[in-house]
Amino acid sequence: MTTYRAATPADEPGLHALWAVCFAAPQLLPLYRSDPDRLPRTMVAEGSDGVEAVVYWLPRRVRNAEGGIDLVGGVANVATRPDARGRGHIRSLLGMALESMSEAGCDWSLLFTGSPGVYESSGYKVFSQSLTRGPLAAATRDTSGVRRASVAEWPLLAELYDRHNAHRPLTTVRSRRTGPQGAGPLHDSFDLRLAEGSRELRGPARHDPHRWRCWMAVAPVPSWFPSCFVVPPEASRPPGACRVTRAEARLTPGEPALPFLFAELETVADTSGMARPLAVDPSPTLASPSAIHWVADYF
Repeated sequence: MTTYRAATPADEPGLHALWAVCFAAPQLLPLYRSDPDRLPRTMVAEGSDGVEAVVYWLPRRVRNAEGGIDLVGGVANVATRPDARGRGHIRSLLGMALESMSEAGCDWSLLFTGSPGVYESSGYKVFSQSLTRGPLAAATRDTSGVRRASVAEWPLLAELYDRHNAHRPLTTVRSRRTGPQGAGPLHDSFDLRLAEGSRELRGPARHDPHRWRCWMAVAPVPSWFPSCFVVPPEASRPPGACRVTRAEARLTPGEPALPFLFAELETVADTSGMARPLAVDPSPTLASPSAIHWVADYF
């Protein structure tokens, strides 16, 4: 018989073992542990031989299309033990998670997945974001101005983030104390890099009239900021250790950074995001032409 319930401290070893089987993501546990209130929001399916499935959710403050902030329940770390699949565990656990989100005052729920069919029966629908790709501009390939950023430099990184996303729907709203993932302080699972150059970059990412700065988080997904710049897996090594000539970016058409980043552009749809209303319909936010969710803010 299977029992569905919120997790307890005794479940953590079983959860860690389950995630180790299902995911090749070393940053998952540090991120999960950084949430002090994680256990009541971790829904588990317990069988006779331990944890069989899990759904975890965490609250996020996300900008909406009207210029306000919605409280969003982000679904993460969804996993089922291989020998327990096909039993409806995830649908049951999602139901518990959605009820928990509503009790916490969440406006709607958000997740990112490569398996949308798992979530459609629970009311989630796919939405689209712009994904720009192409060969990099020559200046972007030059990594001579890139260095590792320290935790002490977070105020500078936060300034760049805030300036770029001050009015952008679907972006995470952080305090100056929180870094990537938006839920806690910077930690060792992120390799933060600060890039500085002498070419002026016009637009919201400009730092001063004659220099530009951006930053990237190599984990959990290699990303450049402020362009949400996603590079291929081989580029997850420190900048300068390899030469990347093509890349993808979470940027909307017309972004000031595009001509600087790419020599040629192709815009395609990214349909990895799914959302479900709770108290608020998220459709206006998701349909906004400028809506972008940065990959390093995935749950």
